[in-house]
Formats: sequence, structure tokens, C-alpha cells
Amino acid sequence: MKVLVELIVSFLSTVGFGLVTNVPRRSLLPAGITGSLAWVAYYLVLQVDHGLILSNFTAAIVIGILGNISAVIFRVPVNIIYVPSLVSLVPGGILYLGMRSFTLGNEWRTGQYMFNALTIAIALAVGFVVAEVIFNRIKPLLLKVVSRRKQPANK
Repeated sequence: MKVLVELIVSFLSTVGFGLVTNVPRRSLLPAGITGSLAWVAYYLVLQVDHGLILSNFTAAIVIGILGNISAVIFRVPVNIIYVPSLVSLVPGGILYLGMRSFTLGNEWRTGQYMFNALTIAIALAVGFVVAEVIFNRIKPLLLKVVSRRKQPANK
């Protein structure tokens, strides 16, 4: 039940951020699906491995692959799918806490928060690179399927 709630809330947050950033309406549904599935992957991996690196890495791979597939199918730039889908994974809260600790003079805690934010950012970046490598392997097949679907049938 909790996974279903996570799925719905992440879908709504992704679509909401897409609306705020004025992504094309036709890309809201694929971005919402991509963002919600990435968040569920993040959540499920976090239940098994309590670290931040593997869960963010896995979610970035999901966003990368599904975002690229959606971009081809819906004929939009992949960044239109990436940006709203990624919003729930960006370590903004951790960065805020780091800056707050910095202004309060707690250097040790500042370093801890900044290190966590940096490792999350690196995990996301590496996940996107891995997803691009995987997608480049399946892209010719996807393009073949999409082009067949667009051609009228000969009678």
C-alpha cells in the first residue's frame, strides 16, 4: 500500500513540476510515469540498501532509459522528460541543511551534508551515463518499431 501511495504522490509531483516549468502538455504523462517509476525504484532499493548512492543510481537509470524511450515515442527532447522526472531526486533539502549548518558555524556537519549531496549528484550523473549506454543499444530496435507503427498498411 505504501508503494502505491509513493507512486501516486511522485506522479503528481512530477506532473506538477512539469506544469510549473511549462513543459509541453503532451509530455506531462510520460514525464509523470517516468518520474513515478523512478521514485518507486528509488524507494524499493532504499528499503534493501539504506545508502543514498545505489538508490539514486538506480532511479537515474530508470529515468534515463524511460526518458529516452518516451522522447522517441512522443517526439520531444529528452530534457523535457528528464527535468520534471528528476525533481524528486535532487538533493535540495540536504544542500539547504548544509548551508544552514555553514551559517551556524558547524563545519563538521556542513562537510557531512555537502559530501552526501555530492555523492548523490555523482550517483545521478553516473546513472544517466549508464542509461545512455543501455539506451544506445536498444535505440535501433525502438526506432524500427516506431517507424513501423507510423507507416500505413498496404492493402
